[in-house]
Amino acid sequence: MREPNQDQQTVEKPILASIRGRGRGAVFVPTDFLEFGNRKAIDVALHRLVKKGVIRRLARGVYDFPKEHPVLGELMPTAEAIAKALAGRDHTSIQPAGAYAANTLGLSEQVPAKAIFLTDGPTRSVTVGPQTIQLRHTTPRNMAAAGRLSGLLIQAFRELGKEHITPERISQLKKKLPIEKRKAIVKDIKLAPAWMRPLFYELAEDA
Repeated sequence: MREPNQDQQTVEKPILASIRGRGRGAVFVPTDFLEFGNRKAIDVALHRLVKKGVIRRLARGVYDFPKEHPVLGELMPTAEAIAKALAGRDHTSIQPAGAYAANTLGLSEQVPAKAIFLTDGPTRSVTVGPQTIQLRHTTPRNMAAAGRLSGLLIQAFRELGKEHITPERISQLKKKLPIEKRKAIVKDIKLAPAWMRPLFYELAEDA
């Protein structure tokens, strides 16, 4: 029977290899490594890697393999990368919403202090540095287009409101988004509120 320290060291090596394989900027949670050992050994291995400065603890149970900038030093991961790590832990889906969705599409220059993601899993939030990432439980209908451009557009348009979806903003989206992706949103037209449907058809047209 192996000594506990030997088990922990044995677990640490494949975890480190997995982290390096994900690349700089990767965000992960302990359950991502269950194939390598039990939860206690994984937690100890991650703690050791944090102490060595290899990885960074962002919040309780959330870590990253930080990207390095020659001037700014370690960079913070995106809110979406953190949200995806939390969703992966819970085996759930996420959909950017609110001001974060509008900012993602370039429809708003404001970077929200709270990044909201709709989810079919439990509501939870985590604060990383100055930003709070919130996963907010919602209805199956709101998640029907999750992970697709149509879902992002629905949430961004809902945040901005009908009166603020101007011809200029539609033109801006047409320039930013590839025509193939714009045409695909028509498949989800029934998931969009009635007032958004003409906007979807307009976006799907060639410039």
